[in-house]
Amino acid sequence: MKIAILDDYQDVVRGLQCFSMLNEHDVKVFNNRAIGVGQLCIRLSQFEVLVLIRQRTNINRALLSKLPKLRLIYQTGDLTDNIDLEAAEEFGVKVISGEGDPHAVAELTWALIMTSSRKIPQYTNLLQDCVWQTASLSPRFNQLGRNLKNRQLGIWGYGRIGQLVANYARAFNMKVVIWGSEQSRAKAKADGFHTCLSKQDFFATSDIISLHLRLDSITRHIVQLEDLLHMKTDALLVNTSHAELIETDALTTALAQGRPGFAALDVFEQEPLSQEYSLRHKENVLLTPHIGHVELDSYEQDFFSAFNSIVNFYQNATRSTDHRI
Repeated sequence: MKIAILDDYQDVVRGLQCFSMLNEHDVKVFNNRAIGVGQLCIRLSQFEVLVLIRQRTNINRALLSKLPKLRLIYQTGDLTDNIDLEAAEEFGVKVISGEGDPHAVAELTWALIMTSSRKIPQYTNLLQDCVWQTASLSPRFNQLGRNLKNRQLGIWGYGRIGQLVANYARAFNMKVVIWGSEQSRAKAKADGFHTCLSKQDFFATSDIISLHLRLDSITRHIVQLEDLLHMKTDALLVNTSHAELIETDALTTALAQGRPGFAALDVFEQEPLSQEYSLRHKENVLLTPHIGHVELDSYEQDFFSAFNSIVNFYQNATRSTDHRI
């Protein structure tokens, strides 16, 4: 089969151990993005299988209608609205996704919390300029970082990743509070964590808030400007989940008004990030290039699952053809 692997920005997929599973197939790995239906149609018209890395590419009805050879789409990570599932079914394209290991995102979340809290990027960058033990040149921000002990971590969404982050916080002697669905809060209480009585209380009392929700029609823009403006002036908002959970431009506006005081982000509405992105080069914002799952163990696991599904799909299709003959 002709297989396309899209948006492998770092050109690392072909170096994975599991890549040999596709030795019998014609595989093309694309390292640069194609944008828009026209470009994608030209690039993908000859392929029977597409492998998508997370939600980096949108597959809509218009594109699917121009890919007559396409039979299978495999996406690593959650399915969101980046794939038109109804149209895929109409065009006879099977869609498979893999959840992946939650530890990679949970660990990055914790790295962002610790790095932001101790102002490591600020100290490191200024040290390169021979400035010793100074984190900030701006009078607006305290030069001192702070520890995590006895501070309140608010986690919105108590799924697999949220549960891991909650337990990391427990090990650091933080107070953990959970917000989310009634089911999530009940699970959190059963695990010995506190829950908030209201969303406003959750935002107003937490020193750090970390978002861990799936993206769907209900959760899109679920965090509003009003919510952010209830946060403390020295609070930190962390988002390693989906940028679209936050109302467009709400975080930029809230940070400009000083609530919250800081943010650490791994996800963005437009990726790769444009030079015009409003939160670039802000002393109180830590940005990472959507690397929650971008690490060796996760990639080996995610792509083993992808390639195994493709091999099984091919074998089943071959057996079906042989049986008809």
